[in-house]
Amino acid sequence: MATIDLPLIETLTVSEQITLTESAVARVRRLIEERQLAGSALRVFVSGGGCSGMQYGMGLEPEPRENDLRFSFGDVQVVVDPMSISYLAGTVIDYTDELMGGGFRIENPNAVSACGCGHSFRTAESSDAHSHSDGC
Repeated sequence: MATIDLPLIETLTVSEQITLTESAVARVRRLIEERQLAGSALRVFVSGGGCSGMQYGMGLEPEPRENDLRFSFGDVQVVVDPMSISYLAGTVIDYTDELMGGGFRIENPNAVSACGCGHSFRTAESSDAHSHSDGC
């Protein structure tokens, strides 16, 4: 189970949580060790772009920002900016190590459609504003 560290003025509901599976936590831990970035957190974010209108991004963050939402999975920390959490609330991030197509997988309950590669998506709010196809 994850713990959420927030400034006192910030309140999240359970549905606004990000979840990492055990395999995702293990992979993030290995990445931090391999890159010798002890103390870094995994930043998960959403930005405009991709073939479906919004795209996911992840990176190792050595210095999280003061207003980031922070989630703890043992010794692995995840940070999300306040804008991105509205698109990522309830998301589960998994990691699969497969011969063909392994990597991080994002299961986002806010996505009403996604592109074929799984890296971009549309929400109900963005569906009316964009007329992108569902393919890459």
